[in-house]
Formats: sequence, C-alpha cells, structure tokens
Amino acid sequence: MEPGRRKSVFLEVGLVDESIIRRERSPTPILVSDPPKRIRPARIVRFRTREDIWEQEADYESSEWESTSDSDEMEDNTSAAVALPPSQHFNLYSKLYRIGLLALVLALALPVFQMDSISPVGVKGGAIPTHSIESSKRSPLRKREDTNTNICKRWSHQTAIVNGTLYMYGGRSTTDATQDSDTWNNDFLTLDLTKSWQISDPSLTGLPRPSGPPEVANGYLWNSLSSLFLYGGEFSDTPKAAPVAFSLWEYNIGSQQWIEHQNPTTSAGVNAEGDGQPVQRSAEGAGFGVSTLGRGWYFGGHLDDFTTEGWSNQIKRIYLKSLIEFTFPGATNNAVESLGDGQTAGQDGVWRNITEGGLQDTAGFTERADGLLLYIPGFGEEGILLGLAGGVNESFTQMNVIDVYDIARSTWYKQTTSGEMPKYRVNPCAVVAAAADGSSYNVYMFGGQNLQPTGEQIQYDDMWILSVPSFTWIEVDQSKQSIPYARAGHTCNVWDGQMIIVGGYVGQELSCDSPGIYVFNMSSLQWSDQFTALTGERATKGWSGEEDDNGNPLAQQVNQRGFDSKAGLEGSYGYAVPPAVQSVIGGKETGGATLTAPMQTPTEGPFATGKPQTYTVTGPNGGIITETAASGSNTSSGASGTNVGAIVAGVIAGVFAVVAAYFAFCAWVYRKQVRIWKQHAAMVSARNAQAEKNDPFAAQGATIASSGKNSSERNPLSNVNTHPGSAHSSHAGSGIGYAGAAGVAAGEEGRRSSVSSTDDLLEGQEPSFWGMQGVLLNPRRSLRVINRD
Repeated sequence: MEPGRRKSVFLEVGLVDESIIRRERSPTPILVSDPPKRIRPARIVRFRTREDIWEQEADYESSEWESTSDSDEMEDNTSAAVALPPSQHFNLYSKLYRIGLLALVLALALPVFQMDSISPVGVKGGAIPTHSIESSKRSPLRKREDTNTNICKRWSHQTAIVNGTLYMYGGRSTTDATQDSDTWNNDFLTLDLTKSWQISDPSLTGLPRPSGPPEVANGYLWNSLSSLFLYGGEFSDTPKAAPVAFSLWEYNIGSQQWIEHQNPTTSAGVNAEGDGQPVQRSAEGAGFGVSTLGRGWYFGGHLDDFTTEGWSNQIKRIYLKSLIEFTFPGATNNAVESLGDGQTAGQDGVWRNITEGGLQDTAGFTERADGLLLYIPGFGEEGILLGLAGGVNESFTQMNVIDVYDIARSTWYKQTTSGEMPKYRVNPCAVVAAAADGSSYNVYMFGGQNLQPTGEQIQYDDMWILSVPSFTWIEVDQSKQSIPYARAGHTCNVWDGQMIIVGGYVGQELSCDSPGIYVFNMSSLQWSDQFTALTGERATKGWSGEEDDNGNPLAQQVNQRGFDSKAGLEGSYGYAVPPAVQSVIGGKETGGATLTAPMQTPTEGPFATGKPQTYTVTGPNGGIITETAASGSNTSSGASGTNVGAIVAGVIAGVFAVVAAYFAFCAWVYRKQVRIWKQHAAMVSARNAQAEKNDPFAAQGATIASSGKNSSERNPLSNVNTHPGSAHSSHAGSGIGYAGAAGVAAGEEGRRSSVSSTDDLLEGQEPSFWGMQGVLLNPRRSLRVINRD
C-alpha cells in the first residue's frame, strides 16, 4: 500500500482482504502511468450481456455493491481512478444522443408538414396563374414603415396636396381613448387621391418618421410643384418640450429627403421690414401656399415659450397681425428688392415680413390666431388673399367684414359681406372652388369652435359658403344628412371638386374618431361615404400647354390650366356651381353669375377698380373644354357625351331670338301708332283752320276752346259781346287758350257731344317707344289705338 494513503475502515479492522478486493474488481492488471489516467469503473454494465446482468443482480444488491461505494479508499492507482462520479459522462452522452435523434426526426418531418394537401384521387397539375406572377412583380419587398396609420384621434396637424397625393405631417394624435399626454408627434403619411376609396378605409400610407423636423402642431405645410415646406408650429406642453431654434424644413418629393434651411432672415421689400431680420416660428396662424405663383404666406398667430427658443415663461404670449411671405426656390417676386429685374430665389428661398400693409397700422386691424387664409385668382394683377375667422382670448374677428389682401400691391383692404352671417369662431377649415368661367369663387367653411366662456369650448358642425365677388354668405342645408361630429383644429383640402376633411378635435364626448377622414361633394352639397377620383392618373402627368394634352397635375378646370397668375384654382376640376348658390348669384352650374360685384359697394381695392377674370367655357369648334362631373360620374371631353356648352349656347340663342321678335313687333306697333297720330294731328289742324275762317273773332286772335261743358250745350254766340271794342270775358272764363295738339276748336257748328277713344289715347302726348306708356312696356294701349283707327 502506498504510504500516506488513507485505508478503509474495513481494512483497518481486518474484515476485508485488499488483494481479494483488487482481484474481484480488476481481474485483469491495469497499468497506471504518471500522472494516472482516470478510467471508467469496472462496475459499469455497458460491456456485459443481459444474461450476466440478470444473474448477478442479487450480488450487486449485496455487500459487494456496498464495497464498490467505498472504492475511493483504495490505495492503488486503479482504485484512485474509479473514484470519479460513475454516471456523469454516461448521462451527457445519452442527452446528446437524444437531442440529435430528435433533430433528425424534425428535419425529416417539417417538409412533409409544409406540403399542400393532396387530393384523395391524386395530385392536380396545371400552369402557374398569371395573376400570381404579376402580383409578385408589383409588390417588391419594402422596409417596415414607421408611421402608424391607425389612430384614435388626430388634430392640429399640417396638410398639403401635390399631384394628387395629400401629405400629412405632425400635429397631435392619440392611440387610445384614455391618452392625455405625449400626443405631439412627427408622423408623416400620404393619402392617395388618384384612386377612389371609401371613407371607412382611406388609401393611407405611413412614411418613415423623419429624424430632423421637430414634433410640432398648429403650423403649416406649403407646397411647390416638387417640394413641401414646414413652417411654424408649437412644441408639446404635456410633457413640456423646449423649442429649438427655427429652421425651415423642406421635403423633396423626388428624392424623398428632408433638407434643413437654418437661420432664415428677411429681405427688404414693399411694406416690409428691412434686410437681415431673423424669421421667428409662429403658431396657430393661418397659412396658404400657391404653387402657380411660387409663394406661401402665414398670417397672424402667436409667439410664446412653446414656439421660441429662450423665451421666458414669465413673458406673456404675443399675438401677431403680420403676414410672413416665403418665395419658393426658383420663383420670382417683384415685391422683394433682392428679386428685382425678374431674378429668382436661391435654394434657400426668400422671406419677407409684411407689417405695414395699409390697414395693418390701424386699430381696426386686430391681432388674431386660429383663423383662415384663402387665395382667389382673377382680381388684381396676382390675385387676392382673404383673411377671415380667428381671434384672441378676449374677442373674435368679425364675420361680416372680411380682410382682403392685394398680392401685387402688398396692401390690405376691408370688404363688407351680406346675407345671414355665421357665428364667430376659431379653428375652422375652408377651401375654395372656381366656377368654370371664373364668374364666381365659392369659399366652403366647415366647423370650428367658440372659446367663450373660457373652458367651455363649443364645437360646430355647420357648413357655410361665401360666394365671391358678391361676398354673400349662404348656409348649406344639412338637416337631411348624416354629418360628421362637430370638430375644430381639422384640415380641409380640395381635389376633384370634393372637400377632404382630416381629423379634428371632437371634445370628450366622442372617445375615438378613426380613421377620421370625411368627404363633402361641393357640387351636390352632400356628404359622401367615398372619395371619387375624377382626375385620376392625369394628376401625375405634366401639362404642356396644348389643348389636346390630357395632363392635369393641379386638377384645375380644364380651361383654367396653367402655372402663372392667370391660371385657375387647384382642385376645382369637376366642380359645378350648386343650385343653392345659383339662386343667390344667378347663372348656371358652369358659371354665368349675374352678381359679379360686392353687394356692399367697396370704396377701394381690387374689387372697387377691377373685374373678375373670365374664362372661355367652350371651344371654337363647339367641343367641351370645361368638364363638370358630379360625384360618381365623369363627363369626358370631345364629341362624345352631352355637349353642355352647346346646350347653353342654344338656350341663349333662343332667348335672344324671342327678344328680337318682340322688339320687331313693338317697332311695327310704334310705326302704326305714329302714323295714326300724324293723321289725327293733321285733322285737328284742319279743324282749327276751318274754325278760324268761320269765327268772326279770329281776326282779333281769339281761340275758342271747350270748357268744362260740351260746346253743344250752349249757343256759341250767346255770351259774345258784339261791340267791337268790348272784352271777351266769357271766353276767358270758359278756358280760352292753347289746348294742345289734341284740342278741338269749337266752330259755329259746335263740338260733338262725345269724345272718341282714339282721341282719348292720343290726347296730350306724342307716341313713345320707351317708358311706362311706351310701346315696349305697354303694347296693349298702343294696340287699342291701332284697333280703333
């Protein structure tokens, strides 16, 4: 035994012989090297037969099994090697074996599970469907979009339309009814207007949320023909977010990239501040952009610690009445000094802060926020802007007086309205649609809210039309319609003669308003359950200026297409003036308004000196240029379909023919009446001449006229003094003098006892073609004269 090795207790007392134990456990000598290698214990049964195991089962359960448990006390190297846990490697190998077997079974079984079900009578063969191949080609793999299109509520966002795509950015939204914070976002979505869709499932697409542009609400999204420009807005108040320095963010639609224009400053110009003034970020103002002019405006709003970097919350909010103007890159603007002589704006655009535009310096031109700014072409050299609605905490802007801005002159004017006036309000939305001939432009205003008394806002669901240039308010009758819930802070855009309303604050009564997109047909004055695409894919095509070019990227009335100040309004394609408006301003669905000036006569401005720009409705060959279509139908141009222009022209020609025939008839009657009058006058003159010849007093210049009684009732000479020098007092008392062309002088034979009806009709005046007694307005009287002749 090796020295220092601890002996078993059985060996110490002599109960077990060490040589016997070694011989039983290791019948074959084992060589142990230095260092000794651990080997598997001899008691493992892996190498024994089943018969041996069953025969020795009793022995293993006896003292021999117990002696094995004490093998760690053996003094030789073999016993030392057996001292390891006997089942550790065996269990590891067994687990690996089972895992491998399971993996093999799964590898063989999974392909079977993924196979299509096999018909009981065999596999059916056939060609691959063509639609499945085309579908795979049209639907390439796309990365996951970040913006969620499913929301509970959305309001105070910014929208703009470019070539039939409505873009939505930022604002506030909630994803569940209980959310009351973290509502500010920089969501970026599109709504496809080149295809028709149901309002329950609008064609929305979520775009990646940009990392640069801030999460703002109550700003504005201008649009050029190729880019979007994000101006203004306020940062979150719950939780409060500190505003950063203002930068204008541009989204280039072609490259799908956001571009930052840092530290913008103003340029000098007409009625504006000088060069180098920093442009501030305003919020809750009224914005509008005109891509055909290459300019955008933002009117009013406010500055506070949620809009301006470094603003102290101890400083009171400042409301504005200024008009900020941004000239898009590549556009011209004669009102800016740096863009004189037809120069174009650089890649950062040009800013002008208009603060001295005439009425802006007066007390009647008040500060305001949450109002509207709308563009109308055709008046002045570059059109006008209308500023209406809005207000401040203490008061609202009047709705019976509209602020009018002449773009070319950079000057504000006032214009009084007529008709029943809508209630004062803030945060409504509005769009403008143009009649086909430009004789009227109709402003559609929906919703808004009243902020007084404070904390008890009341949202509206009414629809009003302000028809320009008559400036007449007309309320739309919605009593028999299902209308959207009352709201404020929503946006409106017009496309294909339809008003698209997105989102809005609906108070606490309505838990969710999803998807929150509605459509109003501006021609039929009806709310619709779908948007009907009329322009379609033509919105994605440019227009070359040729009449046969069907491109219409701005969805203008066909005869109003263009890209300058003489072009028509965007989105008016398919618009027809509704009967409710026709009854007030006159005309037809294609235009022809008879009220083409304000009901309340203006004293100055473009409406006092100018006239609306008119457009030709039909072409020289009689083909339709202007197309009008109600929701759900599209009247195409050309020879096919109903020729509305020809019908209107035919009706007008028929009316003129009737009027001409009536004038000819009146002229014939007038000539006959004049001839009768002349004959009558000649007869009267002959009678007077005969009377003078037979009257003994004619030489003395006396003229005999009938008195109140007929001359036959008295003796013509009974009252005459025969003395040559006596006065003719009796004649004077009987009314002697000139009795007019119809007067009959009484001769010695006396007058007839009655007067003819012809004499009565001709008495006292010459026949007249005009006037109340003339032939034109009173032909029956003239016919009586002719018939009695």
